[in-house]
Amino acid sequence: MLKNGDKTLKNILEGLYRKYNHKRFIPPDPLQFVYHYKKTADMEIAGFLAACFAYGAVEQIEKFLTALLNKMGNSPAGFIKNFSTQDKKLFKSLKYRFNTGEDIISLLEISKKVLIRYGSLENLFLNGYRNSDKNIIPAAEKFIQNLFKIHNKKTSNGLKFLLSDPAGGGTSKRLFLFLRWMVRKDEVDTGLWKKIDKTKLIVPVDVHIGRLSKILGLHNRKTVNLKTAVEITAGFAAICSQDPVKYDFALCRIGILENCTGRQNKYCPNCELAEFCREK
Repeated sequence: MLKNGDKTLKNILEGLYRKYNHKRFIPPDPLQFVYHYKKTADMEIAGFLAACFAYGAVEQIEKFLTALLNKMGNSPAGFIKNFSTQDKKLFKSLKYRFNTGEDIISLLEISKKVLIRYGSLENLFLNGYRNSDKNIIPAAEKFIQNLFKIHNKKTSNGLKFLLSDPAGGGTSKRLFLFLRWMVRKDEVDTGLWKKIDKTKLIVPVDVHIGRLSKILGLHNRKTVNLKTAVEITAGFAAICSQDPVKYDFALCRIGILENCTGRQNKYCPNCELAEFCREK
């Protein structure tokens, strides 16, 4: 166990979990859009779309997802099941950074086919999930590959970005974020998917987790990729083997809510990680 003075890393992480892992701290996280709905089908679809576009500044993400989901009315799952040629007009002019209206339409068309053929995204995911796998990566790869097979059309670079395949070696942060939301169950994560073992999850490594986990000694890589995510997850598993992604949300709050960028700011004297940071 890593130690810092009289405190173990686990004690620090548990303290952060108790402090930050509450619904009131979810905004501006894209996860907030999942809780706009009550029905499982709507929450799942809202989570999938929110995770796909969870890149860029949080203000931009919120603005875009609000516009996107508002076009779907009170039931995004119901809207997508009945998604028609006429509905495409609603999204042609909608853009998010380098993702075009056509990328968005393709994503909605794929989602429609999944709901019609499988009933839910969970059922499609379970097709490739094996509890004997060491982690969730093989199932995640099959899930993304099956989405492209379902699409069965020429795939734009924008759509490939939205549906990042772990087989390419990238962190697939947004996919693993979606899986964390769906599989884990606590005050923050929904636990909508009941048949997947949370010990198989991989930490969704964003800029905050990449930097802070390095400060904590959980990795020492210059390049952040899938191998980094696996290494960080192993570090957390050594601390909490039954729930290795448990601390992801809470640790991220130091970056998102306390504006930690690796440079000195007004929160530093009170930061739970200050001693680790000074050691670096």
